[in-house]
Amino acid sequence: MDFEVIGDISDTEIFAQGKGIKSRAKLVKHYGRGRWRKRKGIAQIKLNSGASVKAEIHWYEAHGAGKRGLKIKRFL
Repeated sequence: MDFEVIGDISDTEIFAQGKGIKSRAKLVKHYGRGRWRKRKGIAQIKLNSGASVKAEIHWYEAHGAGKRGLKIKRFL
């Protein structure tokens, strides 16, 4: 991860779940079976350079596995 989430993630929404996730087989292989969802939200993040910015982030999530594969989609 090239960043650290500071505080809570707001405006979260699910935009893919179950068989709608293209990389579902990879998630199951690495983290185990579960009800996988692809989610997005807005968060304040701290970059490796030390800068603190607001960004839209995407991640995969399943019960018991937690948040996996966080990535920055765009800066706000």
